[in-house]
Amino acid sequence: MFGLSDGECMALFFDADWFDQRLSARGIDRIGLAVAAGVERGELHRIFTNERAPTAEELAEFARVLETDLLEITIRSGVAVRESAPGADTGDRIESIEARLDAIDTWLAEFEASKKRA
Repeated sequence: MFGLSDGECMALFFDADWFDQRLSARGIDRIGLAVAAGVERGELHRIFTNERAPTAEELAEFARVLETDLLEITIRSGVAVRESAPGADTGDRIESIEARLDAIDTWLAEFEASKKRA
């Protein structure tokens, strides 16, 4: 895990514990987050268990509901991870970086499309 400016760690995958803590602090549970974000409960569970990545719109709603910066939400959801594991071979590292860039490109395209619809 990699340090953030506030001394906490960056999530390599969706950081469900962090989200649960933030929800609890706001008096909201996962069902409330699902309703507020317009996500089916089963789909939110899939996001929390790393079975699928959240969309740009979902990330924006999570940030709104949790009153948290979108970048923090993106990092905690595992979308913005930028470094490979220590000791990874160069080929694996390049593939990992390319996969993450593809995910970021997809997220940005979805985010831009959502802005145009709004």
